Amino acid sequence: MKELILLAVGAAIVNNVVLSQFLGICPFLGVSKKTETAAGMGGAVIFVITISSFITALIYKFILLPLNIDYLKTIVYILVIAALVQFVEMFLKKSMPPLYESLGVYLPLITTNCAVLGVCLTNVTKEYGILESVINGFATAFGFFIAIVLMAGLREKIEYNDIPKTFQGTAIVLITACLMSIAFMGFSGMI
Repeated sequence: MKELILLAVGAAIVNNVVLSQFLGICPFLGVSKKTETAAGMGGAVIFVITISSFITALIYKFILLPLNIDYLKTIVYILVIAALVQFVEMFLKKSMPPLYESLGVYLPLITTNCAVLGVCLTNVTKEYGILESVINGFATAFGFFIAIVLMAGLREKIEYNDIPKTFQGTAIVLITACLMSIAFMGFSGMI
């Protein structure tokens, strides 16, 4: 149990997928303009990464390894992630139309979010079992959620500040992301 808690804390905070590993930067910068949209994207990413971690761990353990075709894992994982995102998109469109509308084009972009594929491949590389893969996937996605919501909150506050013309727009967003990354580096000695 202690190892699983350390794995979760390490994946969410210490080795944050966005601020330490620099995966998932596109949605992190693109969807973090409003807190509500960022939270919706973070929730969708939590669902997709957690479920894809579970499904890909099952496929790897029970299909790819026994058939000795583990070299196909990247292709198989991309197909699983794409199918899962399509399922999430259909579910949100039917059951939660306001959230579906607010996410807009960013929901299908979860398919191309490198953090999702990165987590699935990391689970294989670190030889996690099914339970560890699911916990790592959930914790990593929760770390993404934390980072994107924090960034959205900061961007909303920055909007009302007097910023020099040369730093407005993308420049101040990248500087803010850099400072967030430096702040999260303070957790690097925890685990």
